[in-house]
Amino acid sequence: MIRPLNWGVVATGRIAHRVTRDLALLENTVLHAVSSRSPAAAKEFAGQYGFAASYHDGPVGKGYDLLFGDPLVDVVYIATPHAQHFEVAKAALEAGKHVLCEKPLTVNAREARDLAQLAGERKLFLMEAVWTRFLPATLRALEVVRGREIGAVRWVQADLGFAATYDPNSRLFDPAAGGGALLDLTVYPLTWAVSVLGFPTKVTAAGLLNHDGIDLQNTVTLEYPDGATAQLVSSLQSSSPGTVTISGTQGWLRTGSPLYRPRRVEYQGADGVVHVEEFPEEAEGFIHELREAARCIRAGLLESPLMPWDESVRIMGLLDSVRDQLGVHYANDR
Repeated sequence: MIRPLNWGVVATGRIAHRVTRDLALLENTVLHAVSSRSPAAAKEFAGQYGFAASYHDGPVGKGYDLLFGDPLVDVVYIATPHAQHFEVAKAALEAGKHVLCEKPLTVNAREARDLAQLAGERKLFLMEAVWTRFLPATLRALEVVRGREIGAVRWVQADLGFAATYDPNSRLFDPAAGGGALLDLTVYPLTWAVSVLGFPTKVTAAGLLNHDGIDLQNTVTLEYPDGATAQLVSSLQSSSPGTVTISGTQGWLRTGSPLYRPRRVEYQGADGVVHVEEFPEEAEGFIHELREAARCIRAGLLESPLMPWDESVRIMGLLDSVRDQLGVHYANDR
C-alpha cells in the first residue's frame, strides 16, 4: 500500500482553485490543510474542497506559518502572487515541508538560487509548477524535435498575449506583486525555447512599460552559437494566436493554442507528410505536474528531471537580463 501524501495549499485565489480541483483527483492524496490571509476565505475554501483544516492570519501569526506548523502536512502547493513566492517557499522549507511552487518560482535568480540551496541542505523536494512541461502534448512535441524528425532546429517562434483592462488592484499591474507580462506570460514562450534549443549566448529585449513601471508588452530574441534563434512575444495589450512554431532543416512543428496548454501537435518531416496528433485533456491539465511531484517525493528525489532546479534558476537569470534591458525593477531585487 502507498501511503497517501497530505497536501497543504497556500492562498485561495483563482489559480489555487483550478489546481486544487485537479489535486482532489490525484491518486493517494489527502487534502489536509489550506491557509489564507482571511479567515472567511480559508474556511470557505476548506469547505468547498473538503480540507480537514484551515488556517488564517491572526494574532498568533500568519496563516501559512500555522499551516507549515501542522505536523500532518507533507507537501505544500504555493499559489500566492509572484513576489511572495520566495518568502513563503523559504518558510515552508525551513519548516520541513516539500514544496511545489507556482511559476515563476521566484521574482529573480538570486531568490531561486537561495531556495534551491535551502532545499538541498534540508533534503526536501522543491519544484517550480510550470504545468506546460508535464503535459502529454508538450512531451510528444519535444520527442519529435529531439528525435530530429524535423531535422536540426534553426528557429523557434512563440507568442502569448491577451488584452487586459488596466486595474491598479490587479496583481497583473501591481509592481509590488511582480506584475507585468514578463513574469506572468513570457515564462511560457521562454520555456518552449529553452526546452528546444537550450540556453542562449545572447538575449536581446525590447518592450513597453506603463506609468507603474511594469511591462505591458515585450519582445525577446535569443541567439545561439550555431546561429539558431528564438523570437518570443508576450503582451497584456493585445491578443495573439498563442502558439509555438519550431522550424527545422527538414520540416516544422506547430503546437495547438494556447501554447501553455496545448492539446494538439502538428508536424511535417522530410517525407512531406503532415502529421496531426490530438491529446485529450485529463482534468484541467494540472494533474500531470501534481503527479510528477508526488512521484518524486515518494522516490526520495529532491528535484524533478522534467523541471530541475538549475533550469529554474537559469530561466530566472534570463528574465533578470530581460528586465534589466526593459528597465523593470521590483522591490524583491533590493
